[in-house]
Amino acid sequence: MDYFLGIDSSTTATKALLMDESGAVVGVASSEYGYETPRPLWSEQDPALWWQGTVAAIRQVVANTAVPPHHIRAIGLTGQMHGLVLLDKHGAVLRPAILWNDQRTAAQCDAIRARLGKERLIQITGNDALTGFTAPKILWVQQEEPDIYGQIAHILLPKDYVRYQLTGEFAIDKADGAGTILFDLKRRDWSPEVLAALEINPAWLPPTFEGTAVTGHLSVTAAEATGLPAGIPVVGGGGDQAANGVGVGAVAEGIVALSLGTSGVVFAATDTPAIEPDGRLHAFCHAVPGKWHFMGVMLSAAGSLRWFRDALAPGMEFGDLVQEAETIPPGSDGLLFLPYLTGERTPHPDPLARGAFVGLTVRHGRAHMTRAVLEGVAFGLRDSFELMKGAGLTAVTQVRIAGGGAKSPLWRQILADVFNAELVTVNTAEGAAYGAALLAATGAGTFATVAEACQATIQITGSTAPRAQTAVYQTLYPRYRELYPALRPIFHQQS
Repeated sequence: MDYFLGIDSSTTATKALLMDESGAVVGVASSEYGYETPRPLWSEQDPALWWQGTVAAIRQVVANTAVPPHHIRAIGLTGQMHGLVLLDKHGAVLRPAILWNDQRTAAQCDAIRARLGKERLIQITGNDALTGFTAPKILWVQQEEPDIYGQIAHILLPKDYVRYQLTGEFAIDKADGAGTILFDLKRRDWSPEVLAALEINPAWLPPTFEGTAVTGHLSVTAAEATGLPAGIPVVGGGGDQAANGVGVGAVAEGIVALSLGTSGVVFAATDTPAIEPDGRLHAFCHAVPGKWHFMGVMLSAAGSLRWFRDALAPGMEFGDLVQEAETIPPGSDGLLFLPYLTGERTPHPDPLARGAFVGLTVRHGRAHMTRAVLEGVAFGLRDSFELMKGAGLTAVTQVRIAGGGAKSPLWRQILADVFNAELVTVNTAEGAAYGAALLAATGAGTFATVAEACQATIQITGSTAPRAQTAVYQTLYPRYRELYPALRPIFHQQS
């Protein structure tokens, strides 16, 4: 039996997933760590934590499963996107990594738009300049830490620092590369025009690879650290969202992945490098060779329900709270909820956006408010679908849902009705790490293509079809869309 490792270096832990050649997960282990917020808006992490976590997780999963290490045929990598890792000419880390959730670079985002023009930036990279991306972080170091900037020899993303420790090679996959906004989306490689405009040395950037391509082999030093045999191939992998798309089978147009966790992510594979003209959607390369993807991000999805429970029903089980809402008709008797509790990214990139209940009357009770929260989040996620359709995505045929919110049958039904599309659950619960393992198995030749790997390993475990109530939501959705424009002036006055 051959086995494949998927390594996921997230913000709070590194996970090692061991999968056999049939696609069955035989073991998962993780090693946790923290990150630092040394100043307001800052978020940083020591890259050594990712390597220590990788070593610990690999050793643990191998020990727990008793899989012979020499039966592990390939390793796939995934992890947090957009983080900036700077190395000197000796490969030493120059400063703590600046993470995806760091917010210090608003001025640098403005500078990027000024140098390239917002429209040109979006046409090249598929994205507007946002504080989470890598490019503005590089400009911040250039402007605020010139001594550090003068020592840069290599720029990596978090999972690619792990790759460097595993193989001694500098490399990046095309999905994560696109997330730096230094990429030419159509060419699937670094953009000379963007690099020149931002005065970034192209020699600092690693060569780019498709997600299934072999980027190096496990070094003798890394073999000693991990307990694995030297020479195991390490494939390109992908950023966590692209790898999660593989892990749930969102690798062809029409199949959309919906992650309903604290935040909500709508992920749709595309056959062409389509963009949303105003940059309200993220457009990146997929981890699947020759594919791209759209991504919409809602900051408070299941997080909205958690806030509501903690504020108005502390200590109550989520299941009991949602059960109350089952007695309320679709539309919550005219009550609408705007889920912008922590600002928003899609479709309104506005950190000052706020949440609101609109239409409250004396006849509304807690059950109405609960259902309105569920429906408001569904409407907010539909915004991403509508933007994707407007940017050229073909009809959505199936939505594959995962995350804590997916456990609620009522919420799944509301989502199916609001989207007017079939909503399904699948047998894979490990998301990005599983996708990384599938990419490794494809790169090793166990599967001919990523699509074949997904078809062979991912099965549908449940289905929720839209009901007649979808007509109610088609009427209410335009009203929901009117809330943000109407309330925006008040949100910004309160800032």
